[in-house]
Amino acid sequence: MFHTATESDLRAGLLTDVYFRRTVEILRAHGADRPVVMEITAGDLPKDWSWACLCGIEELAAVCHGVPVDVDAMPEGSLFFPGEPVARFSGKYTDFAELETAFLGLLCQASGIMTRASRCRAAAGDRLLLSFGARRMHPTLAPVIDRAAYLGGCEGFSVIKSEELLGASASGTMPHALVLLAGSLVQAMRWFDETEPEGVPRVALIDTLSDEKFEALAAAEALGDRLWGVRLDTPRSRRGDMLQILKEVRWELDLRGYRQIRLLVSGGLDEHDLPRLNPLAAGYGLGTSLANAPTVNLGMDIVEIEGQPMTKRGKRSGAKQVLACDQCQARETVPLGSLRIAHASQPAPLPDPAPCPCGGARTPLLRPLIRQGEPVPTPSTLAIRERCQDQLTRYLQAHPEIAWW
Repeated sequence: MFHTATESDLRAGLLTDVYFRRTVEILRAHGADRPVVMEITAGDLPKDWSWACLCGIEELAAVCHGVPVDVDAMPEGSLFFPGEPVARFSGKYTDFAELETAFLGLLCQASGIMTRASRCRAAAGDRLLLSFGARRMHPTLAPVIDRAAYLGGCEGFSVIKSEELLGASASGTMPHALVLLAGSLVQAMRWFDETEPEGVPRVALIDTLSDEKFEALAAAEALGDRLWGVRLDTPRSRRGDMLQILKEVRWELDLRGYRQIRLLVSGGLDEHDLPRLNPLAAGYGLGTSLANAPTVNLGMDIVEIEGQPMTKRGKRSGAKQVLACDQCQARETVPLGSLRIAHASQPAPLPDPAPCPCGGARTPLLRPLIRQGEPVPTPSTLAIRERCQDQLTRYLQAHPEIAWW
């Protein structure tokens, strides 16, 4: 028996905080239910993060399917900042009140993982990034972790089930167990080479039984040009200075003509470690830092009741829109009423916002996601990933003063 819930549990409101159910019962008993606008916003971001990436919008839309609510949201994978609403809900409060816990849970964890992956992507440049974080969380969450990491910039992931979701093949080299059971790295690599298909890269794990540089040379001599790379997963108790270990391995391989063999590093890495290793590393395996990424502290609050601005202390009342300049990437959160009359029964399409002071066009970021329980079509996973990477690259280029590390 697994201690996990089902999709039907979620839709039935069984995964809500109990006070939401009690509130619904009270409001209905007293005939006090009213139409509201609610927004999801992050008041601040974890640690030293100055921006975050939004992930989980597709699942949020799936939860809203059939619920009589209108939802506008930033697209999956969007860059966002503290104080910006990432999603806006309009409808009778009791129709969706019991889903608030699920809405936030779907977004907070996945957004944290995607943001950490994006920060590592920015730190790694064009080097290979692989998601190895599945073993650090409950196994039923493995596809969530791999998808968020993939959208954030990881090229590969390790879990077989994630192949169905992402339309790509799982990646991985070999565990230390294979080397131990084979009796030597050379024997393990020969078995691997004889057994696995040609399309699987031959990567030797070189920290199991001997010094990394000697294991690297042994694997290179055994497989020659068939050896794609070597992976260093050196434990902390033996690691010392990883950069110096990489330098030793690179020197010994190059000295003997094995310049084509790539060096991959894994084991307790995050975005702060990568810049120092980049001169020698061709790629990284990221595990705990992805799966255990800090959650983004999003909150969901009423901002209007029956069309009138109203919210709790510490929040800004009124429905809002976020505008982003296509040219300089400047952003502004504005009252939705300044763009059109809110809550008209048949609101007209939003006019184009006034241009940015730099002269660039400004794009509204919150877009239709759900209309009375019917989802609006969303892009493919690959299209979302490409858009995310392009968006982040353009923003960081336009704002070099913004720290990603």
